[in-house]
Amino acid sequence: MRSLILSVAALALVGSVNVASAGCLTGAAAGGVAGHMAGHHGLLGAAAGCAVGHHMAKKKGK
Repeated sequence: MRSLILSVAALALVGSVNVASAGCLTGAAAGGVAGHMAGHHGLLGAAAGCAVGHHMAKKKGK
């Protein structure tokens, strides 16, 4: 439940940050939820999601 609340809070912050950080936040939110559902590994999922989201945002920005 805590990771769901953190995910919602992270998504709320997306509108107030730049593109690369937004990619990290959205990726972390999605990865955190997915990691939690896959076996209570929310932090690991959030870290991986942040890396992927940041990479995709930079790629899209070019």
